[in-house]
Amino acid sequence: MVDLAACVTRQQVEAYQKDGAVFLPGLFAGWTDTIIAGIERNMREPGPYAAENTKPGESGRFFDDYCNWNRIPEFEKIIFESAAAKAAATLMRSERVQIFHDHVLVKEAGTAGTTPWHQDSPYYFVAGEQTVSFWIPVDPVNETTLRLITGSHKWKKPVLPTRWLSEENFYPHEHEYRPVPDPDAEPDKYPTVEWSMQPGDAVAFDFKTVHGARGNLGKVNRRALSLRFVGDDARYVERAGPTSPPFPGHGMQPGQRLREDWFPFVGWH
Repeated sequence: MVDLAACVTRQQVEAYQKDGAVFLPGLFAGWTDTIIAGIERNMREPGPYAAENTKPGESGRFFDDYCNWNRIPEFEKIIFESAAAKAAATLMRSERVQIFHDHVLVKEAGTAGTTPWHQDSPYYFVAGEQTVSFWIPVDPVNETTLRLITGSHKWKKPVLPTRWLSEENFYPHEHEYRPVPDPDAEPDKYPTVEWSMQPGDAVAFDFKTVHGARGNLGKVNRRALSLRFVGDDARYVERAGPTSPPFPGHGMQPGQRLREDWFPFVGWH
């Protein structure tokens, strides 16, 4: 059964559409044990895209991995049985919802490395106005929470995608992108939002919303699951190089909906 106890209000939808991000307290409150079990399984049995994101000499551990929902039953259960799809449809104002992918991000205690400011959209082979990511911590977060630049989902030019460790450009044609912003250096130019969060809270944000996170210099691990969904207007687009995630052999052509056998519909109004 889909858990419909947690709802998204009209005010939250308006905030999402205006700012590109909204805080949804308790949306996954009943699912934290399932998420923790899935993250632990993922770390024991990493997939082909698992990565360690600490530079040589840096303290701690920053692990991430994605595209594992169809082999990790805990993630599949959350995607298909939680309120995620209904919340996604409401926020996106979409009739139907497809799962794009899951993403685990773990910064262990004492990890200095930050999550660089970036947009997800340029890394992906999907375009559309109806997109949403849920960032769901299963540990209390304060300084280690997600940070987002309000209104950045409406920027006309995308932010230059880079590789997190090497800081190299992800694609050629740098002139087609705007430089990576630095909200800490220019807070008036780039206003940000962030929330202290409890396990099971969520931040929902548009694929185009610029976001990042500080390191975790505290004494508690910061474990989070992201679930990413697309709506009615999402279409496959070609990029200037391999995307992340790459989904090799997908066989889609520009302008097509994402293939339903790989990216199944999980909800609708």
